[in-house]
Amino acid sequence: MRSSKPRPRSKNNRNNNNNNRSVANVMNRVFDSSGPEGKVRGTPQQIIEKYQQLTRDSQLSGDRVAAENFQQHAEHYMRLQAEAQREIDARREQQDRENREKQVQRDQERNDRSEQQTERVEHNTPPTPSAFDVTDFTDAPQPDFAPLSPIELSQSAPVETQQPEERPKPRVRRRSEKPAATASATPEPARED
Repeated sequence: MRSSKPRPRSKNNRNNNNNNRSVANVMNRVFDSSGPEGKVRGTPQQIIEKYQQLTRDSQLSGDRVAAENFQQHAEHYMRLQAEAQREIDARREQQDRENREKQVQRDQERNDRSEQQTERVEHNTPPTPSAFDVTDFTDAPQPDFAPLSPIELSQSAPVETQQPEERPKPRVRRRSEKPAATASATPEPARED
């Protein structure tokens, strides 16, 4: 019967993934160290600190052999930690280098696109000289105005004032008259003219 778990394509791929993970895990991994005084448990940094404390205690009590033994155990975990830190730094530098290369490539592609766009614009529209581009204004096209005499300058065209448009007056709505009261009880007296 076949396993439902997918198999890796190659053993090398599996080993590389494990190696990459193990280096990063060394810094945070919990170790059980069997030292002369018994087991010491913790991350490499915690174990180093514990063995250094045991080294100081042994030196204070005058046991040079035990102090040297604790110091060697601490150095072992220092080497593990230093190797893991070197590999982490190397991996970080490699990623930084790759990121810089990708950024340079993206910048180059962006510059190429902008150059292509400017070339398209330049090919589609002919350049028109601007008044600012002309250095000698005597060669620049000048507006053609007929000269005005001083009398023409002093006379000005009459200014027409616009009169407001007449708006139709709004209609006033009249109320309808109330219906006349029905026959009143007392007739009105007749008028005499």
